[in-house]
Amino acid sequence: MKSAKTEKVEIRLRLMTSVDIAAVSDIEEESFPDPWPRSAFEEIAKNPEHGALVAVIDDKIIGYGCYLVIANETHLSNLAVKPEFRRKSVAKQILDYIMTVARRKNCEYILLEVRPRNESAIAFYEQAGFKLLYRRPRYYRNPVEDALVMVYYFPENESLS
Repeated sequence: MKSAKTEKVEIRLRLMTSVDIAAVSDIEEESFPDPWPRSAFEEIAKNPEHGALVAVIDDKIIGYGCYLVIANETHLSNLAVKPEFRRKSVAKQILDYIMTVARRKNCEYILLEVRPRNESAIAFYEQAGFKLLYRRPRYYRNPVEDALVMVYYFPENESLS
């Protein structure tokens, strides 16, 4: 039995702008049962406290990641990739970028929420070193579902300048 091999595609990461909102919203709607409204991405793109980036191939947006750095923690608020580009290392490249930003800002950890039934996302985050922290009851609304809160702790001796 062959193991599934992950193909890696070359992407370019750049900061999200207001011009990207339509493409990001389309990916969001394809990816989640209760997608964020377009207005949420508009606010994030304008707000300097949030980080938002897009993954691009040939000037086409194929994924995005949104995060917030507060004091010594980073909250990964959203990460999605177009279905045809999943399992090609796009999400890993986005997450690696966000983790680099968090380390440079001297964060101690990254938190995220994920639906318990989203087994592929849970496996992805576990492979990246995230651990289950706790279960948040009735966090998601459509459909109503708990959230698994996962955390990645940066090693104390790890630093990036």
